[in-house]
Amino acid sequence: MKVNIQTNKLQSVLPSINRAISTKSQLPILSHFLMEAKGKLVQLSSTDLEIGMQTTIPADIEKEGSVAMPAKTFSDLVMLLSDDKITIEKKDNTVEVVTAKTKSSFQTMVKEDFPKLYEDKGELLASIPAGELRENIAPIIFSASNDPARPALSGVLVKRESQRTDGGFLLVATDGYRLSLKHYALEKQRIREGKEGASLIVPARVFREILSMKNEEGEVSIFISPKNNQALFVQGETTLVGRLIGDEYPNFERIIPTDCATKVLFEREEMLRAIKMCSVFARETANIVKLELKKDTIFVSSRTPSLGDNIVEVEAKLVGEENEIAFNVRYLLD
Repeated sequence: MKVNIQTNKLQSVLPSINRAISTKSQLPILSHFLMEAKGKLVQLSSTDLEIGMQTTIPADIEKEGSVAMPAKTFSDLVMLLSDDKITIEKKDNTVEVVTAKTKSSFQTMVKEDFPKLYEDKGELLASIPAGELRENIAPIIFSASNDPARPALSGVLVKRESQRTDGGFLLVATDGYRLSLKHYALEKQRIREGKEGASLIVPARVFREILSMKNEEGEVSIFISPKNNQALFVQGETTLVGRLIGDEYPNFERIIPTDCATKVLFEREEMLRAIKMCSVFARETANIVKLELKKDTIFVSSRTPSLGDNIVEVEAKLVGEENEIAFNVRYLLD
């Protein structure tokens, strides 16, 4: 294999490729990414067996081939290069990386050791504008758990809502302490016909990667492969692969009240500032802040016996009964 690549093109894709590289696995191949050169494109693939990333960049290919590159060492070097072009050439079990001013060599592994990201894409579920997808993910993703001991809660539930006049999906995330859900309306022509109420659990990591993808243009095509238990998100030349979570999602609907005794409206930024001020005094009391809901005011307060106390007034509109409630300040800030 021998290829000539624009340095800036390679530098632009390495950060996303590295996010799917395993840092803890006992399998050496998972600390590598696969580079494949064919035609006029170089394809880069990485996986930690939970998620996978694949993208292509244009290149001048003198000789086709493939090689598994040590991700961290290779990336650390390439990100420091200032020359316009890089020549990458495989020689036996090593790869030479040459620019106008530098020459480096790396020990590599063979393609046959690298896990295949997916057998096939599966069935198209929906095609969604990339920016629109990010806008709907961002408000709920923070509620997903980071605890690997609770697999279902480390994912986001995606449930079809064909019975709604606006169609679309229900997105749900919870860590057992907080619950976020969002009705994502979507034009029916962008959704493949399927079973009403059908749902799947996508690892929250997959959606976090979608939020970090820089390309705001175009559409994201979502494919589901039940046979391989995978979801694929394809945007332009980049494919993000996630292994679906097979656990049963908690019955979140039973904990959502059907009616509310108190409803309150307020300015978000004003409340955020009040909570941050009270958090200073809440650090030694389990981060607890208290909200007193009155007719036209919310009193946000916190108290630490050894330090003092703080109370902030926030203008609000209350519907229903006056009330009082306490929260962990970190959850409110989220």
